[in-house]
Amino acid sequence: MIYLQLFLAFAQIGLFSFGGGYAAVPLIQSQIVEIHHWMEMDQFADLITIAEMTPGPIAINCATFVGQQVAGVPGAILCTLGYVAPPFLIALFLIRLYMKYRNLRVVQGVITGLRPAIVAMIASAALSLLVLAVFDSSLAQLQITDFRVVEAVLFVVSLVLLRKYKVHPIAVIFGSGLVGTVVYLLI
Repeated sequence: MIYLQLFLAFAQIGLFSFGGGYAAVPLIQSQIVEIHHWMEMDQFADLITIAEMTPGPIAINCATFVGQQVAGVPGAILCTLGYVAPPFLIALFLIRLYMKYRNLRVVQGVITGLRPAIVAMIASAALSLLVLAVFDSSLAQLQITDFRVVEAVLFVVSLVLLRKYKVHPIAVIFGSGLVGTVVYLLI
């Protein structure tokens, strides 16, 4: 039964995660934290961190990690297939349609209309992760007393290094991890 639940949960995520990996994060959170309770929110934040550091698409990495944690290797395989199969089949179908009807105004209208929704999904995931990282709580349970100065400073410094100075993301990840380790060893 757990194998079917894993497959269907990630098939649902794959079916509705328009916009790619980061757009899937709120859907993954909903399925694994809120609906099925396979993880707590702090474990989910760790999952996102690990999935981001691991080569490959974040949503597929999440599917594989969750499947492994819940049901071992068979779970990892089923979650990954569940996530990949629906978008693969939809993409094959839509590519055919798009190639045939791409010049129609209605097709251009649909594509233009989807963009803001996709950006909103990505922003929602980013905001949830930012609040969790800086306040160690969810947006619904946000309390200013939970503010974490070290994490906030690391966030701001990382953002500046990435956006202004164009430092390679891997260097920022390793640097952040090193600073966090040193700071928390001293505290």
